[in-house]
Amino acid sequence: MSHRRPISRRQTLQAFAAGAATLLGTGIHAQTPPWPDILARARGQKVFFNAWGGSERTNAYLQWAAGEVSRRHGITLQHVKITDTAEAVRRVRGEKQAGRERGGSVDMLWINGENFLTMKREGLLFGPFAERLPSYRWVDTEGKPTTRIDFSEPVAGMEAPWGMAQFTFFADRARVPEPPRSMAALLAFARAHPGRVSYPRPPNFHGTTFLKQALLEAVRDRAPLYRPYTEAAFAPATAPLWDYLDALHPQLWRGGRQFPQNAAAIRQMMADGELHIALTFNPNEAANEIAAGRLPATVVSWQNEAGSVGNTHFLAIPFNASAPEAAQVVIDFMLSPAAQARKADIAVWGDGTVLAVGRLPEPERALFARPPAPGQVQRPAPVILEPHGSWVDPLEREWLRRYAA
Repeated sequence: MSHRRPISRRQTLQAFAAGAATLLGTGIHAQTPPWPDILARARGQKVFFNAWGGSERTNAYLQWAAGEVSRRHGITLQHVKITDTAEAVRRVRGEKQAGRERGGSVDMLWINGENFLTMKREGLLFGPFAERLPSYRWVDTEGKPTTRIDFSEPVAGMEAPWGMAQFTFFADRARVPEPPRSMAALLAFARAHPGRVSYPRPPNFHGTTFLKQALLEAVRDRAPLYRPYTEAAFAPATAPLWDYLDALHPQLWRGGRQFPQNAAAIRQMMADGELHIALTFNPNEAANEIAAGRLPATVVSWQNEAGSVGNTHFLAIPFNASAPEAAQVVIDFMLSPAAQARKADIAVWGDGTVLAVGRLPEPERALFARPPAPGQVQRPAPVILEPHGSWVDPLEREWLRRYAA
């Protein structure tokens, strides 16, 4: 019987990078117009940008960006507000099935993870385009490897990184003076404070991320989770997660028989004192809420010490976009230091930048120089890569089978 040595994280990233390089070397770039020609074609075009519309801060930022691309490039950017990215993916898929190869209804899409995996595998994406954008030279592909790896799937230039996210907890230090900095510590905290902890009901995104964090901390060998899902691998790989949840659920709010619908509900329950701990995938969310006066300045944020699940969210262009040139110009602007610095500002959005700020010229680097805000994470944890996107549906289905009322 042969014995294989476990695949290291470094080897995994090298393999992904090699795969991405192979895909990017297919010769498609030779057929791509020079950037000045793309700029010229983009002028006067209208871009229908399908993106989540559930945040006033995000919507306001996109209104600002629309004004900037109009002034700079003569492009009209229309934010099409959606509640679930899968809606837009289904629309693009339907257009392909109907033979609509050009003139699609979606020009640009805020995307990552499972939806990217679907679009990439079904040939629903335009590209590769991302790494030829002028602003891409400032992207931190070394320090932030998830800018090229989306839920363990090589990006291969088919989407452009836009912002960084990492699983984060927050609480009022008056109630939680010593935050639990691991999932095992969270279980101990829940036992000491029964009914004061919960998480959103999967398949809510934050609820599923909670499952991933618990799973990745519980397993001894993470390698199977970074390969495409197989039925044979699922039961042994996820057994530690169900053991953990079986122990945790009786200590949760309402005995684990009911779960809040989303992270916003948990945040409000924490603010009201019904729960002690809230969670988010935006490390700056608590700081945003403090700045807006919705949380007290005594709220602190933290990430689990051994690492927390993190990823990059991206901008993509469907294969049949009506305005692919203008979409590329808009995305290039979204990657510019000016746009990234504004987005990272707590007073505006507070979304982490994908740029290598230390490599920027001094005037652009200065745009990011701000003192820490109350509620920001003080000790960022190492990023734990997301499991492969194909694991999401099986995890959610099994959770529902075991725990849904």
